[in-house]
Amino acid sequence: MQQPPQTLVFGLNYPPETTGISPYTGGMAEGLSRSGHRVRAVTAHPHYPDWKIAPGYGRWSHREHLRGVDVERLLHFVPADPSALPRAASEASFGARQMLTRWGRPTAIVAVSPALISSAFVRLRSLITHRKTPFVVWVQDLYGVGMTEMGRGGGVSARVICSIERWLLRSASMVVVIHDRFADRINVDFEVPLTRIAVIRNWTHLPPLPAIDVAAVRESYGWAADETVIVHTGNMGGKQGLHHIVDAGRLAHRRGERVRFVLVGKGSQRDSLKERIAQEPTTTEMLPPLDDAAFGAILQAADALLVNELPGVAEMSVPSKLTSYFASGRPVLAATDALGITAQEVRNADAGIVVAAGDPEAILEGARALAADPEEGARLGENGKRYRETVLNETFAIERFDSLLAELTGVAAAVKTPG
Repeated sequence: MQQPPQTLVFGLNYPPETTGISPYTGGMAEGLSRSGHRVRAVTAHPHYPDWKIAPGYGRWSHREHLRGVDVERLLHFVPADPSALPRAASEASFGARQMLTRWGRPTAIVAVSPALISSAFVRLRSLITHRKTPFVVWVQDLYGVGMTEMGRGGGVSARVICSIERWLLRSASMVVVIHDRFADRINVDFEVPLTRIAVIRNWTHLPPLPAIDVAAVRESYGWAADETVIVHTGNMGGKQGLHHIVDAGRLAHRRGERVRFVLVGKGSQRDSLKERIAQEPTTTEMLPPLDDAAFGAILQAADALLVNELPGVAEMSVPSKLTSYFASGRPVLAATDALGITAQEVRNADAGIVVAAGDPEAILEGARALAADPEEGARLGENGKRYRETVLNETFAIERFDSLLAELTGVAAAVKTPG
């Protein structure tokens, strides 16, 4: 009797973290388990986006069984300041822990990047002890492109990172990417054949959103009925460039415009944003992370949902928040590079408008434009929901990943009956 496939997943971020790539790593592992795989995930203790290990975690190693997945958590160095060098040291410490843990005899190995450096450590170990086991790199962000777009692409460290990224992707049995633009870049920049690149889109990890009393939710946050409320959720890091949103709120305050910007979440830039808000009056405010119910409600109660990126950020990543935004039925205001991936995704979905990145005036004008035409906003929001249900479909993504692993290993899973 054929044994079920045993899939070993390596990733820095995993539930209960709720932002970034964690929901996708966890969702894919759980989905493969439901499809008949025996899945083991080797991950870190929850620490993102606070860059602080969550209460109740932090032992040298810890094992638990979550939603059908055997999860092993390894303690690693978590920097208080996640700048380039401390972050690289953090990934290296995690990679060393992953290399030294027991791997067993998996039929396939999946490494999630980021983290690039720890994924490279895992690949090195696999070449020594599991050379014949198919090795898949699941690319959520492009490191080399990101360093260039963030203005750190000219130094020795950037060249080292690009060399690691090239080696890792070229050595993999298969590279899975989350967007066609990533596939093109990896093919051209790293000369990975398109036959070894698969596109599997991320999906909306929120359950279907229940109907809410919009007026009651808005009142609970102190939002007036005649205000235009623009909500941004998720990580408050460097590439989000949220200081421009504080400045857009400042501009709205000076002009007496009824436009409120709400930043929901946390991250490495939260404290500096809080200080910027306190410097002089602005209509921009901050809220802490919300549980799933409150998160879904605030998305639906907003007039529009904001994606904001630094000028020049165009190809390094696809904002994971878009999948949740599309599920809400609200239009998207994307302040980003007009030719970048984020702008392309919003236009492909026909789910919002795109304005110039780093321009508070353009951001405020975009908010006014959406508020001035509620019928158009409703149309854009419905288009986002349709795009979520068709293109960004979780069932399709997991089935595609399952089929890909079966092709690589020659071992097909016996599909389990849900429940």
